[in-house]
Amino acid sequence: MMRGQWRRLVAASGLALVLAATACSNSNDNNNGGSSTGGGESTDNGFKVGILLPESKTTRYETFDKPYMEAKIKELCPKCEILYQNADQDSTKQQSQAEAMLTQGAKVLILDPVDASAAATIVNSAKGQNVPVVSYDRLAKGPITYYVSFDNKKVGQLQGQALLDALKAGGDPKRADIVMINGSPTDPNAADFKAGAHSVLDGQVNIGKEFDTPDWSPDKAQQEMEQAITALGKDKIIGVYAANDGTAGGAIAAMKGGGFTSPFPPVTGQDAELAAIQRIVAGEQYMTIYKAIKPEAEIAATMAIDAATGQTYSGEPTTTVNNGTVDVTSVLLTPVVVKKDTIMDTVVKDGFYKVDQICTSQFASACQAAGIK
Repeated sequence: MMRGQWRRLVAASGLALVLAATACSNSNDNNNGGSSTGGGESTDNGFKVGILLPESKTTRYETFDKPYMEAKIKELCPKCEILYQNADQDSTKQQSQAEAMLTQGAKVLILDPVDASAAATIVNSAKGQNVPVVSYDRLAKGPITYYVSFDNKKVGQLQGQALLDALKAGGDPKRADIVMINGSPTDPNAADFKAGAHSVLDGQVNIGKEFDTPDWSPDKAQQEMEQAITALGKDKIIGVYAANDGTAGGAIAAMKGGGFTSPFPPVTGQDAELAAIQRIVAGEQYMTIYKAIKPEAEIAATMAIDAATGQTYSGEPTTTVNNGTVDVTSVLLTPVVVKKDTIMDTVVKDGFYKVDQICTSQFASACQAAGIK
């Protein structure tokens, strides 16, 4: 072999060795950290996941949302550490809780904002630290990564239609007035519920009084209903649009105190709280909206793990929702109407409640009459 040929062969062999070593190094780098293939954190090593829920007056958050999320996170990432806080309807408190989680090293946040606009501060702070935010149930402002909720305008439309149908069954729906008790003005979902309800009710009924209820407070809803009874007279109220079960409970308490007797005017609701289901059985509340919380919570948990590990969420079909800042990849689930005759086929069938939870001694005879057994 000529000397020049030999030199070229050695150089080529050396280059091949370098390329092989580089390829091996790159392969090791790509697989470093186990289950993360798109960059970011590793489910093999675990990381901190922050969960920020808005309030505890609505029983769903502590009873259902939190445990469902935690269970799914642990399923997907057994070594992950969960940081949890409830803001008790205080947006300033929620911001402090979020900052504390970021300081503690949270790598992703699941945020159900008390105040959607104020939550932009949380989202921007997280963004500055490369921490993705999954907006849960309520759509936060700012550069969030994912959003999961229900079709909230559809919720309002279902509530409004159920109320209108009940009023028509009793005669002319304009024969007297209805009262509208909407949700919190700081909750963007409340605006959607309200808009959906108005799209059905406007022009079909007489709205005698309408309120936006700060903090979704049942106590404030009771006060609002008392004001409406005083202003309109109990004999002039034929229906109540209540945006959720807490406000429905407040409105019904006001009617009881105001001299209403069974059967009460139809009252709407939302969240399928146990107390609301029992009121429906007893004939005090007309309907509620059942939102299957388990899939919502599990989707949020999956989105959070995917976002933290650099994956793209690919579970349920997605749509795009603009939050005023960005177009957000979103999952919007379908709400379901629950009335007395559908309790068995909805909340009981799904295992949301057992019959013995609903049919306590106080409601045993009403359950029997409704065929709930």
